Amino acid sequence: MVYPNVTPAVFLARPNRFVAQVLLEGREVSVHVKNTGRCRELLLPGARVWLTPGTNPQRKTAYDLIAVEKGARLINMDAQAPNRVFYEWAAGGGFVPGLTLLKAEQRFGDSRFDFYWEAGERKGFVEVKGVTLEEGGAVYFPDAPTQRGVKHLHGLMGCLAAGYEAAVCFVIQMAQADFFAPNDRTHPAFGQALREAAQAGVQVLARACAVAPGCLTLAQAVPVRL
Repeated sequence: MVYPNVTPAVFLARPNRFVAQVLLEGREVSVHVKNTGRCRELLLPGARVWLTPGTNPQRKTAYDLIAVEKGARLINMDAQAPNRVFYEWAAGGGFVPGLTLLKAEQRFGDSRFDFYWEAGERKGFVEVKGVTLEEGGAVYFPDAPTQRGVKHLHGLMGCLAAGYEAAVCFVIQMAQADFFAPNDRTHPAFGQALREAAQAGVQVLARACAVAPGCLTLAQAVPVRL
């Protein structure tokens, strides 16, 4: 996926989870943050961030904050990006060979999953999670408690019981990581649910991305440690 007219700025503050104050070409401006997660280790005063013009002319903020530099790492922060790059990757044959159908936002039981797919007689559901939390070369999810995430994992186990295939794909929004693991310190119930899902047969994938300020592409697999 590609962002148009990307420009750098300097992060100053985040008065709420939707808005950040940045220094853009010598002016302090408000921008929309395309990630409602905490991101406390990323959005630090003085950090270099990357902006793209917003698409809604009625909105008060003219730019979207889409990426941030953390040391030598460039991390995409767009919460909508993981689904888009997964779709591009899966539609291009990276997920399941012979894919004949890939539909977004499909409901099964009391859960809505990011994707439903078919390939011949095979059929299944996929939930996609974006990962931005990095510590010591490893990456973790979630960065804040997510009961919704726990519900999705239980729902995927329900899909398996009904005869579908099921997977959760952690899209790591940076170029590389030593391994992926659930963030048991922040939300132990999510880690427990992920291990239960894996034991039940839910496929657990983690893939890094090729990241540039104006581009994001799903790339190599990253080891998963449960």
